[in-house]
Amino acid sequence: MAIQTVFLLFSGLCAQFLTGYAATALSEYPSQALPLAGILNNKAATSAEGRGPVANFDGAGGAYDSQFLPTGSWEYDGLTFALPSSWDGNNDNVLANGQILRLQKPTFVHELHFLYAGDGTNVPVLSVFTLNFADNTSHQVNLYAKNWWVWANVNRAAIHHVHPYHFEKTKKNLNATNIFEWSTSVPSESPLESITFPPRATSNRMHVFGLSITPSTTDAGGGPALPWEDIGGVRAQAVEVTLANLLPGFTLSRNTSITTPHTIELVGSGMQTVSTGIINRLVPGDQARVDVFVTGSTANGSARVQIRDSSGSVIATSADFPTSPLVENYTPDQDSLSMHETPSWWNAAKYGIFIHWGVYSTPAFAPPTRYAEWYDWDIRQPPNASNPTWEHHLQTYGKHVIYDDFIPDFTASKFNASAWVDLFDRAGAKYFVLVTKHHDGFALFDTGDTTHRNSVQLGPKRDLVAELLQTAKTEKPDMHRGTYYSMPEWFNPDFAKYGFGQWPGNLAHNAFNVSPALEPYTGRLNISDYIEDLQLPQMIDLAVKYDTEIMWCDIGGPNKTLDFAATFYNHAMAQGRQVTINDRCGTLPDFDTPEYATFGSIQTARWESSEGMDPFSYGLNLATNASEYKNGTTIIQTLVDIVSKNGNFLLDIGPTAEGEIIAPMMNNLLDAGAWLDFAGDCVYDTQYWFPASEDPNPPTDTQSPRFTTTPTTFCIVAFSQPVGGKVTVNKRLPVIEGDEIVFLTPQGPSAPLNWTVDEKSGRLVINVPESEITTVDYAWPFQVQYKLD
Repeated sequence: MAIQTVFLLFSGLCAQFLTGYAATALSEYPSQALPLAGILNNKAATSAEGRGPVANFDGAGGAYDSQFLPTGSWEYDGLTFALPSSWDGNNDNVLANGQILRLQKPTFVHELHFLYAGDGTNVPVLSVFTLNFADNTSHQVNLYAKNWWVWANVNRAAIHHVHPYHFEKTKKNLNATNIFEWSTSVPSESPLESITFPPRATSNRMHVFGLSITPSTTDAGGGPALPWEDIGGVRAQAVEVTLANLLPGFTLSRNTSITTPHTIELVGSGMQTVSTGIINRLVPGDQARVDVFVTGSTANGSARVQIRDSSGSVIATSADFPTSPLVENYTPDQDSLSMHETPSWWNAAKYGIFIHWGVYSTPAFAPPTRYAEWYDWDIRQPPNASNPTWEHHLQTYGKHVIYDDFIPDFTASKFNASAWVDLFDRAGAKYFVLVTKHHDGFALFDTGDTTHRNSVQLGPKRDLVAELLQTAKTEKPDMHRGTYYSMPEWFNPDFAKYGFGQWPGNLAHNAFNVSPALEPYTGRLNISDYIEDLQLPQMIDLAVKYDTEIMWCDIGGPNKTLDFAATFYNHAMAQGRQVTINDRCGTLPDFDTPEYATFGSIQTARWESSEGMDPFSYGLNLATNASEYKNGTTIIQTLVDIVSKNGNFLLDIGPTAEGEIIAPMMNNLLDAGAWLDFAGDCVYDTQYWFPASEDPNPPTDTQSPRFTTTPTTFCIVAFSQPVGGKVTVNKRLPVIEGDEIVFLTPQGPSAPLNWTVDEKSGRLVINVPESEITTVDYAWPFQVQYKLD
């Protein structure tokens, strides 16, 4: 759980520093704003008073309110951007349309930083920028654009925090708006000359408000988030320090790299480092991130980063930076809750199991591309024979069977919590998230006097959430426990005054026009207010009574999540636990949650992709052929791809109404688990490699291998089975003469393999016996073990 964020990016990696002949001052991470004035072509902001030209950010008259936007030379996370001196003037951003932005002079660049927003309202959309270098090579940067506003206040992670509304011509739209920051590494083998913007899109267009570069060949620095952990019984803050080696990538050698253990500590008045960070390898063009655990941080104090070499001598020290104390008590406001981030256990876990299980598991049907758990909604969209769900229901159950008639058939009669958590463990998952209530409003836990629409009062007459979470806590204490919770309910009449879009509230109309015209909402109790008397109490129960470690909300919408989050965090803090919350609860999130989608590039912010074992559905869909489920290859390659880009993978299963996990799903989970048994060191507790997540130029007819890293190793996971006894990577990697490379197999790591690197191109070739290659399925993991000087 990150308690606070302080940004401390430092470096200072030159030959003198690396050899340790003299102590060096670590300078702040440099950034240079790139002027956009010559290519500005869109106006994004206006004022409530209507000053200046009319803004039309999205092509439909939409605009930001200028009073909420920063101006001039503006710093964010230690990065400087050049913004308009006034947003009430003329064009203030670049609407991507193939423009070419030329640097004032060719420059070796370490990192490129964007301030951007898409102008749509849907899922992130790919925009490809092209970097053009002095040696006539180019490199594509995949920016997955988050959009400036999202209905129901979902995905509210933004740079300048949330703008409470935006304009639609002369009216206000109360959906919050954002501008986002994203950074990407830049190949530093040749000077950067220009940046080509993407072509103009017809929808979800890309807008750039600012660009900034971090040049190579100068001293620089890093940025931490502050979680806490118990270190030897002492509650400590974990400061993430990032060191960057700003020498250009083509200079890679032992003389230009860190190749011995370097200890990172924080010193300051009253501050004590209780656990240092260690960096063993840092090559030109790379960054390394370490956690330093400290106590004694105060609100008005200061501290500095200090680096010791392998002999214990202090060789580099940063300038002082202000400190903030550990948050001991959260309050229900944005400033307090913004200090929270993902726990260290979540960051290390990488892989979890999602479980969609409920009344919808009884009909267990959806046409292709639809979610089976949406059965109660989809049967009415529209209520006629053109709708496959409506037609299926009529032919299978008849027109007099309504959705709530499925409740008695949701029996959980074969549910065995011990078998479930044992399967998750053998599958290699480190956490799970159980759907405790979906949009149909039927809960799998004791909802007390908020409603009797639950599995304790109806159907199984069992508290299924309690059974699973308590069993996991007792039998698999290292497996972390999460709960999904739908914020709105489709047809709960108490939600009607808050209704929106596909969550209108009010009782459902019968899909077949039979009596009664309105279907009952079984188990509903008389309450005064949906949010105060149902949503908030249920969420707090999941946090306090059931001790969930992950609050995985869905849909967002009206809420009291500020109150919930403060209660959630404080309850966990009192128990010495770290917990986390996703981006769909309607308040400041710890991580983003794309569904049935992944990012094609590294995201420095934490994220988690969820997908069903089914290609189209989370809930069980008996219309899906078992051969269509994700197999071992798809599961492992999806997981490794996500991890290489700083994400977690939440893979969903849909049990039957009786509580069985069907054999095809179970077997595919176990296949993936068998691979993780011997190759997990390339997945768990790894980090993304700053320069790239994958080989940008794989050999012909092969998929790009993915990269992950730890303080002592570097992993190359091939997605195509090596042929001819060779693996080739066309990317300069942090591999130096003397390092050993082994192949991870079910029988254990191989003997060290022969390998070569072309000095000019950086191409790595690994020789591996065919007899060992054939012992591995799904993906082929090679682990570089660093030789330390």
